[in-house]
Amino acid sequence: MPFLPGSLTVTRVDADRWALVDVLVYQGNRDRFVVPDGFVTDFATVPALVRWLVPRFGTYTLAAILHDWLVTEGIRSGVVTSRQADGIFRRVMREAGVPVLRRWLMWAGVRWAALTSERRRTGWLVSAPGVLAISLLAAPLVLPPALLIVPGLLVLALAERVVALVAPTRSRELVLRV
Repeated sequence: MPFLPGSLTVTRVDADRWALVDVLVYQGNRDRFVVPDGFVTDFATVPALVRWLVPRFGTYTLAAILHDWLVTEGIRSGVVTSRQADGIFRRVMREAGVPVLRRWLMWAGVRWAALTSERRRTGWLVSAPGVLAISLLAAPLVLPPALLIVPGLLVLALAERVVALVAPTRSRELVLRV
């Protein structure tokens, strides 16, 4: 694997985010990226609607952390464009052994997500035909379960709001400080 040896060690920042304790170094044939310690990630940013298909972490976790860094600091510093960051994400997932269908679905997902950010939107039209083709091919696989999950997520969100009125969550208690 092109990530230099070492273990991934993180510390919890809050309920959804983690900070790297050590640097994460990717060394490919052409690229070398160093994600610094302290960098905050949520692992794979996956909408709740499709977490049944792509959980927030898995074989692609290191690729997802690298991608988080590339689409923030990498773009900001001019190291990569948004389109390059997403392509590197797909390549690193291939190198990590992520199955073909999953990595292309995840690539399409991050390209769709690029539309939500003005900084990431540049160059989107170049990849639009591929993103649209993958999305159309994936629709029969993804949409039927998603349509069943939406009502459940809505009921859960409503139930959580009602229960929170009686027993509010104290977010500071979610993270243990050492």
